[in-house]
Amino acid sequence: MLFDFLFSSLLSGDNNPKESSPFINSSDAAAEKSQQYDGKNMALFEEEMDTSPMVSSLLSSLANYSNLPQGSKEHEEAENNEAESSRKKPVKAPQLGTLMGVYLPCIQNIFGVILFLRMTWLVGIGGIIGTFIIVFMCCTTTMLTAISMSAIATNGVVPAGGSYYMISRSLGPEFGGAVGICFYLGTTYAGAMYILGAIELLLIYIVPKAAIFPLEGLEGAEAEAALLNNMRVYGTILLTSMATVVFVGVKYVNKLALVFLACVILSILAVYAGVIKTGVEPPDFPVCLLGNRTLVWKTFDVCAKTVETANGTVTTQLWNMFCDSSLLNATCDKYFVANNVTQIQGIPGVTSGIWTENLFGTYYEKGDLIARVNMESAEELDDPLTNANRYVLADITSFFTLLVGIYFPSVTGIMAGSNRSGDLRDAQKSIPVGTIAAITTTSFVYMSSVILFGACIDGVVLRDKFGEGVHGNLVIGTLAWPSPWVIVIGSFFSTCGAGLQSLTGAPRLLQAIAKDGIVPALRIFGHGKANGEPTWSLLLTAFICESGILIASLDSVAPILSMFFLMCYMFVNLACALQTLLRTPNWRPRFKFYHWTLSFLGMSLCLTLMFLCSWYYAIVAMVIAGSIYKYIEFAGAEKEWGDGIRGLSLSAARYALMRLEEGPPHTKNWRPQLLVLVSMDAEQNVEQPRLLSLTNQLKAGKGLTIVGTALVGTYLDNYEHTQRAEQALRKLMETEKVKGFCQVTVSSNLRDATSHLLQASGLGGLKHNAMLVSWPRNWKQGDEHQTWRNFVELVRETTAAHLALLVPKNIAAFPSNGERFTEGHIDVWWIVHDGGMLMLLPFLLRQHKVWRKCKMRIFTVAQMDDNSIQMKKDLTTFLYHLRIDAMVEVVEMHDSDISAYTYEKTLVMEQRSQMLKQINLTKNEREREVQLIHENTTPTSPATPAAPAASAESAQSPGEQVQMTWTEKCDGDASKSAAAATPCGIKDIFNMKPNQSNVRRMHTALRLNEAIIKKSSEAKLVLLNMPGPPKNRTGDENYMEFLEVLTEGLNRVLLVRGGGREVITIYS
Repeated sequence: MLFDFLFSSLLSGDNNPKESSPFINSSDAAAEKSQQYDGKNMALFEEEMDTSPMVSSLLSSLANYSNLPQGSKEHEEAENNEAESSRKKPVKAPQLGTLMGVYLPCIQNIFGVILFLRMTWLVGIGGIIGTFIIVFMCCTTTMLTAISMSAIATNGVVPAGGSYYMISRSLGPEFGGAVGICFYLGTTYAGAMYILGAIELLLIYIVPKAAIFPLEGLEGAEAEAALLNNMRVYGTILLTSMATVVFVGVKYVNKLALVFLACVILSILAVYAGVIKTGVEPPDFPVCLLGNRTLVWKTFDVCAKTVETANGTVTTQLWNMFCDSSLLNATCDKYFVANNVTQIQGIPGVTSGIWTENLFGTYYEKGDLIARVNMESAEELDDPLTNANRYVLADITSFFTLLVGIYFPSVTGIMAGSNRSGDLRDAQKSIPVGTIAAITTTSFVYMSSVILFGACIDGVVLRDKFGEGVHGNLVIGTLAWPSPWVIVIGSFFSTCGAGLQSLTGAPRLLQAIAKDGIVPALRIFGHGKANGEPTWSLLLTAFICESGILIASLDSVAPILSMFFLMCYMFVNLACALQTLLRTPNWRPRFKFYHWTLSFLGMSLCLTLMFLCSWYYAIVAMVIAGSIYKYIEFAGAEKEWGDGIRGLSLSAARYALMRLEEGPPHTKNWRPQLLVLVSMDAEQNVEQPRLLSLTNQLKAGKGLTIVGTALVGTYLDNYEHTQRAEQALRKLMETEKVKGFCQVTVSSNLRDATSHLLQASGLGGLKHNAMLVSWPRNWKQGDEHQTWRNFVELVRETTAAHLALLVPKNIAAFPSNGERFTEGHIDVWWIVHDGGMLMLLPFLLRQHKVWRKCKMRIFTVAQMDDNSIQMKKDLTTFLYHLRIDAMVEVVEMHDSDISAYTYEKTLVMEQRSQMLKQINLTKNEREREVQLIHENTTPTSPATPAAPAASAESAQSPGEQVQMTWTEKCDGDASKSAAAATPCGIKDIFNMKPNQSNVRRMHTALRLNEAIIKKSSEAKLVLLNMPGPPKNRTGDENYMEFLEVLTEGLNRVLLVRGGGREVITIYS
């Protein structure tokens, strides 16, 4: 009937929801949730909908994803703040494709000042073969880097931030911050290089007379200093102008970008047109040689000593340069008289065969003459060089590695496309295609330029850096068609444009790093104008750029920025290789044409080129990156980006753990790997914080440390308590500077929870080999009996597991990490040898600043039949071989009669033990037994239960009340407890005799305690062998009492029990 009613009610269409059934929660919230998911077949999962959205909702949010605007927050924050981002103004979907968004920006950034100002000089100095090798190496490096970058860029959505974003999210915040700052410095110094190139074009080729410090009439160092000062002044002026333009508005820079790009392309096309023209009609660019020396063609008009005129032979301006008068009988330079003047064509043409002379390199020292290789001259080797300013001279000492450093900046700029990832329509497609196409194009231009320059231009012109032998023309300009001014003007505007791009991009890169918050010192540079423009970052960029301009030499600045770019590229390759080798599940790039070997080769090439360019610059760059890395590691914000370094750490940890499984560590490698057991109060606070102070002093940050605690209950019910306990442990570990792990175990009782900690802590071969647990406080109190029972069981378990055990007594009296002992002793009482733990622990403690000033003393006990003198000699020798400095003393323990006090103390303890056994019942049982005793008591009884107890208590000091003895035999057991509580049972207790074994043990404990008090009462710490518990659990109470008597009267005691293996050795 009930079923029919329910079925009909559901079909009748009444207003009752389906959840009104008594079998389902019928609350209003549940009803509302049911209506929400009704008809969606989601009733089974409705409890999880609050935390796990439906797939349809997820796909809808992903489909509406457009991209992140330039300069916005990183995509992780956008995902976590969807509600906030939904209120923002909608961003127009980016429209840039591969050509405009990646290819052309890369072309513009790669082609730069080096191609126009230094490429011909590089071919002349390095030769066609040497320069081609340099170009091939550098282009190969950038191509391999582009392949790695394409793999990273297509492994998911790349928000705005480009290269820095890719590196930081692949290698972690430390590497990301270090490499990001290096990339920023490289971009900034690139701006300085472009500005210096523009000023060089302006002052040498366009308007030479604009120099503030005139060069006319100056020679050698003076001329060089004047040129550098001109570069500094005009460079600073140009930098200020560019920074002002960038500050006013980036839109003006972007509008001019196409103009600058057109200048670059037209200049390159003019060079190719000129090369073709040389094959048909070589241009007329004569070079004047005196002997084989190239002359500076500025102050003379005719390349001849004399000319024939109608009036006869007349001397020329060239004659006047080397002679003291214009007369034919004038005194002239010796070399001028001995050699003829020759005029050659500077550009013989592509079909002339000049390439054979330019095949190999010609390197010069600074100040050497630029001479034609295959021409002879009449000169004496001992003759001094005169009229040096008349000849073309080498301005710097050249060598192969210098050429590498100067050339490499001309292949940088490959990340221009990835930096614009926020503006691309499809970044995952455009970045690989556009970047690789741009590198292919520029590599072809560079390699063909090397061959064509060597095949068209004479060697002396190629090696003439500033075109002094060709009327002061730009050398590459002499090759261009239709006019050299095409190259001069085009290269000037292109270098200015590249400088503006650097001053625009570098501040934004610094702002992105600052906004990430990984470098605290840079936080101020994350702020800017209201529209987001990075004002402070631009100011810092301008100052750093000025430092490059003050160097004033293009050839000196180029290797600096080469270092920073090479380091950036190296880490891009490392990131790709790392992700590939680790096989991270999230590593699924759409770009498939990559392999870890290519990335590794690219990384190796980058490292090689760094040291080829300049080994000292490479070291400085690495020191800068390393310093930034350590700074971020210690002071930076905690970031978890799922980076490859974390994956590498996991793989390395797994490999190390597998290696540890191969066998136990050697004695020489033994160190205490501690499992520290602490207890928590009701508010989840650690009750013995000094235990962690002692841990820090023992470990000094080395080895494994696991801090564990146990909670009573079930894991489901106590999950929040577990989390709070873990947080409390972590906070205390951080306060006490204990490096390690924390672990909380929940079980139905403390005994099992502690046992689980002992068994399950650690992983594989990385397990604890020692336990540190505090001596149970107030164990003598009747309601604390379970605490000391758990302690004794723990001692048994550590013995069974072959673990060492450290038990500090009076832990509250131990020093904190901030205290310092300026003097005192650490006393070791070595009674039995259990592996050398007693020797090793003081040595480890004295490594810490708390105990460093304490001296170590070792006491050992000699029996009647021992030779105490020989024992002291042997112990001293043993410590010498152990390399431990300690004073040695042998304490003789003579046999003596057992005192009445010892006998009485043992008797009282055993009586107390039996009494506690009898009353160790539940509360109700205890009340019933008391009532039974009261009813059965008669005046004829020998004594009432209270009288002996009172007399016994009055005979003892307060500290000795409710004591327990250590015995292996017991007169009664639990089944007889009720009978023993009768008057007859009580009478038996007070008529019992003490166990002789217990008497002997108590005698030993008292004698040892007396000796320790006598010798070590003033010691800062006493270390003592801890005896093992009895095999019979009925003697546990007596075992605790024995340890109490043994350590009575001592302030700080560390009871040590070895794990059954040697932990210290005399061998190296």
